[in-house]
Amino acid sequence: MTTRLRLATRRSALALAQASAVAVDLRRTLKVTVELVELVSEGDRSTAPLAEIGGQGVFVGAVRQALLEDRADLAVHSLKDLPTVLDDRLALAAVPARGDPRDALVCNVGLTLAELPAGSRIGTGSVRRAAQLRALGYGLDVIDLRGNVDSRLRRVFSGELDAVVLARAGLVRLEREDAITEVIDPLQMLPAPGQGALALEVLASRPILAADVRAALEDSTTRAAVTAERAVLRELGAGCTAPVGALADVGDGDDGPELWLRAMVATSDGSETVRLSATGDLDDADGVGSRLAKQLLAEGAAEVLQELNR
Repeated sequence: MTTRLRLATRRSALALAQASAVAVDLRRTLKVTVELVELVSEGDRSTAPLAEIGGQGVFVGAVRQALLEDRADLAVHSLKDLPTVLDDRLALAAVPARGDPRDALVCNVGLTLAELPAGSRIGTGSVRRAAQLRALGYGLDVIDLRGNVDSRLRRVFSGELDAVVLARAGLVRLEREDAITEVIDPLQMLPAPGQGALALEVLASRPILAADVRAALEDSTTRAAVTAERAVLRELGAGCTAPVGALADVGDGDDGPELWLRAMVATSDGSETVRLSATGDLDDADGVGSRLAKQLLAEGAAEVLQELNR
């Protein structure tokens, strides 16, 4: 095992907070020196809506390239940003214990979603969140929003927007949890597949390093949950910017731990939503997600996705 690891990460405040926490864990468990390699991704450079710049992979390309060019030994990503088809040159070495996967509302006058008056301006850069906000039928004016967490919060507290929806895990990692007005129930808004989780990648040609990182940081329950969620996304043929939500919880079944997976597909205007759930074994997480996606397609999600691609 090397005594020094170069950890590649995006340069955003949230990405650096995540990488710094991973670095602390690596130093403690592997007794190594960790150096952060800070990078700017295509998604960071552009201010266009994610769907216009390709969405899937735009936040991970530069970080992955650092691995491939031997400028880093290990890369850390927000797992929801990873394409569902993994690069054969890379290995998903570890999925650490997940943060809270739910979305959160930040409102400048402390209201919840249900309390916001019709016409309230609510910002989000996610078509998944926008579709589900519209599907609630509250008459909210959903505004497309890009930028880092601090810039989004400023637009709320300046009064330019009435509220924004962000990932709760990100707000916690940035120590901005006090800004949260409401943690949104997944019955109202399913999160993005993999939301709240991190992914640690290494070169596939470095199995010893991968094994060391897995032994230090892997959380098998989180791995099973996000595997099921991402299988839904993969089987639907949808990218990480599509209005697709999925959340897997692990609970006690009749024969031991069991996955409970919920997923939804919506039109961008929220007028049509297909929601289903399934249960299954943890060791068949990919199969549980794949089968649920096929059921969604059979129940109308295929038509919804076709409409989105027109």
